[in-house]
Amino acid sequence: MSSETLERQASDPDLTTVEVRCTGHVRQAVGDPSLSYTFEGDTLRDFLDAFFREYDVSDMLIAETEADATTEGWAPEMADLPGDGRKNPEGEQTRCYARVAVNGEFNEHLDGLDTELEAGDRVGLMFPFIFCC
Repeated sequence: MSSETLERQASDPDLTTVEVRCTGHVRQAVGDPSLSYTFEGDTLRDFLDAFFREYDVSDMLIAETEADATTEGWAPEMADLPGDGRKNPEGEQTRCYARVAVNGEFNEHLDGLDTELEAGDRVGLMFPFIFCC
């Protein structure tokens, strides 16, 4: 972070600056693979609200319905899935083949859109994201 950004945050504690990494179509729409982004608030929800007002990429990342968040895949269904199977609530899920990550962890494995962000955290906006065994 630049000294100017640090001074701005020190003078306004309601601002948070994160490092944003964009891949695929998000990268094309934003025009840069990485950038520092300052927003008002301290949650992933605050960040996404501000970022989506500036960059029109919400439709690439956030699913409005459960159907938008799921797909019929080629992977066989498993009786015992790994992990705890937690999902974000409808309207707060990522689209199929898209992911939002904080410091390398998918938001659904944290506190979803209520994940708290600190200055310098890395937010990854990925579309498409493909899971493969």
